[in-house]
Amino acid sequence: MRMGWNMSRWRPLPDSLDDRVRQLVVQLRRLKDRSGLGLSSLESKTGYSRSSWERYLNGKALPPRQAVEELARVGGVEPTRLLVLHEVAEAAWRERGGTADVPAPSGSAPSGSAPSGSAPSGEPSTASAPRSRSLLIGICAAVALGALLVGLLIAAPWKDGGGGGKGAAETRHGAAGSSHGTFVYRPGKTYPCPVKRENGRAYAGYSTTRTAILSQPGWDVVEAQCLLRHLGFDPGGADGVYGENTTRAVKRLQKKAGLPTDGIVGPHTWQVLRG
Repeated sequence: MRMGWNMSRWRPLPDSLDDRVRQLVVQLRRLKDRSGLGLSSLESKTGYSRSSWERYLNGKALPPRQAVEELARVGGVEPTRLLVLHEVAEAAWRERGGTADVPAPSGSAPSGSAPSGSAPSGEPSTASAPRSRSLLIGICAAVALGALLVGLLIAAPWKDGGGGGKGAAETRHGAAGSSHGTFVYRPGKTYPCPVKRENGRAYAGYSTTRTAILSQPGWDVVEAQCLLRHLGFDPGGADGVYGENTTRAVKRLQKKAGLPTDGIVGPHTWQVLRG
């Protein structure tokens, strides 16, 4: 199995970073990689400085909503999913006492920015007060809905590359997870891992995904756990729960494969798992 991939080498995100913020940062990194733009190009195309993007993409600061919208624009994607992740991440960031980064955009302000005469960066703005009050009113609902919204995003992930249909192996497998019915977690229940190969790819029979970003319990997680065990990275029992043992096993796999060790299974990690 080939264990090295031609992709940008990101710094590992801080272990202390909340998982909800981590999900946003990982998606921003992937969008930047797909766009092929460097930090200097992002500065010129979005109006947010190179140093600001360095902080956002390394988990040092939470990007403002408008920066996320601008990255989606230059990356050519519809921003709704990113903005949902941002809303959830912002609630998590504030729970831990942080505040969203509000840098002064470099050069001309990006489209949709505040008109001239707005308060400078770092100074309170009366225009932002209603939004802050609205955020405080809605934050409980955002936190309550956060897990559900992220789950919906994971259920319909972005595809890497140029899209296209399912491969032949996937077509023959069909929706592997659906043959098992709706996943329901049962404490102590684990699943067998009969890993087989078709067209050079490994399958355990629970899911055919090669793009899903995992965090919620489900058949995709069982599939990943089986493939991890098959490759010698024991995640504990294949129970469908993305817990600490599975996260550690993923990080060990990512380290050996030369991927960013963020502990999150996404398209690049699936590529290694499928072999």
